[in-house]
Amino acid sequence: MSRFRKLSQTIWHCQYHIVWVPKYRYRVLTDEIAREVSNCIRIFAEQKRCEVVELNVRPDHVHLLVMVPPKISISDLMGVIKGRTAIRVFNKYKHLKNKPYWGNKFWARGYCVDTVGLDTEMIRKYVKYQEQKEKRSEEPDLFS
Repeated sequence: MSRFRKLSQTIWHCQYHIVWVPKYRYRVLTDEIAREVSNCIRIFAEQKRCEVVELNVRPDHVHLLVMVPPKISISDLMGVIKGRTAIRVFNKYKHLKNKPYWGNKFWARGYCVDTVGLDTEMIRKYVKYQEQKEKRSEEPDLFS
């Protein structure tokens, strides 16, 4: 299979690594909330005709490796993903909205985006296995 995708008059391969965080980087993306955020990201990306290559929802941030057609801007994609996931999460988990510091916003402003070139596999593995790497680094060192 070719790494390129086709539109009616375009052949493309536009892959992005995107990272963003909840407001104040609070560690709220756990258990049910993390599953809901993950499902929402997949659904809303698919609605925009984007292909999620890898997704990792950590307690305080999200990593997304995604193929985006050239007719979709990253800012539009992120506006949809962040805006609509925030609405879904606040509607489903109303207790989050009761905190005075949220101010009706679930995600922090902005995001980090990087284009992925020939290092796709390396970045994909980083996104996929970051959780295991973090757990290893948090384990106490028994030999020190």
